[in-house]
Amino acid sequence: MKTIFSTLIFLLCAQSSYAAENLILISVDGLRWQETFTGADKDLIENKDFVKDSEKLKQDLWRNSAEERRKTLMPFLWDTIIPNGVIIGNRATGSLMDVANPWYFSYPGYNEMLTGAADPEINSNKKIPNKNVTFLEWANNQSQYKGKVAAFGSWDVFPYILNTERSQLPVNAGFMPAEGKTLTAKENFLNELQTEVPSPWDNVRLDAFTYGFAAEYIKREQPNIIYISLGETDDFAHDGDYDHYLYSAQRDDAFIGKLWALLQSLPQYKNNTNLLITSDHGRGKTAADWQHHASKRAVEVYMKDLSETYPNGIEGAQSTWFAAMGPDIRSAGEIKPKNTIHLQQVTATALRTLGINPEDFSAAAAPAITEALK
Repeated sequence: MKTIFSTLIFLLCAQSSYAAENLILISVDGLRWQETFTGADKDLIENKDFVKDSEKLKQDLWRNSAEERRKTLMPFLWDTIIPNGVIIGNRATGSLMDVANPWYFSYPGYNEMLTGAADPEINSNKKIPNKNVTFLEWANNQSQYKGKVAAFGSWDVFPYILNTERSQLPVNAGFMPAEGKTLTAKENFLNELQTEVPSPWDNVRLDAFTYGFAAEYIKREQPNIIYISLGETDDFAHDGDYDHYLYSAQRDDAFIGKLWALLQSLPQYKNNTNLLITSDHGRGKTAADWQHHASKRAVEVYMKDLSETYPNGIEGAQSTWFAAMGPDIRSAGEIKPKNTIHLQQVTATALRTLGINPEDFSAAAAPAITEALK
């Protein structure tokens, strides 16, 4: 009996010390699984409706095999994350991941990703404070993580998705400047530069600012839980600008690589951080619809401007993907789960990497992606 008791104590101690103390969750808005797994799309890269300089784009990003193309487009993902972690969502191999919400666009997707449950009542991208509690808000109310959670986004709707009025989370999103009594020199520089560099869009800033503000905050405050949403890919896609959609994906991959290098350079984070990456929704599968994403229900209600051309919604817009690496993530490369994974499972997966029982957050949260966890 004494031996069994000692063994149990050892296992419990090993389990409690197993989870890394830090988490960084990154989403890349509307980046299709097609480019993530196969790189530049041959049906789009020479399409003059969507590409301004096909020869340059082909020289930069086209390679003969899908494996070469995806590594050229996202080298950090494929040369560093996947050999040391996992990725799910390559539909060409039967690895399936979808959103669970019925709408297939951003606010519903982010709510699902961050609360662990799809909410059909969230049916627009309007700036309405989220009635649901995200795991970020919940964690920030726990003594262990109080003041140790932060979020950054390129889209100016994130203060509403994260309900900053209620949650009191530190959120820097849209065109917000960095705030604080002891800003770094670079934060002050970024604050000034952001007012001087125009964005192509009125509600989404360039991802370089989101990356820059996040990196400086990490160095200054060293939070345990970090959420970053990069947004350029979705907006360039909506604009029908395939050149910049691809280049944005490549830059975002580089930003993620720089953030990981930064984390590994700081004692708090080195070998003590799990990295999760996903996307809030997919897009159309063909040159005729790749710009868009919406379900049949969405075009009937919220996106009526698409209903005439796409009365059945955008096929493929529900498809997304997930990648991860870190101390608590399996080193298994591309994996094919038995059942379809859903975006709402990201919340429980994130909490599990922190050694938290997801049911302590919400009994309604979808289960973790156990195929990704050690």
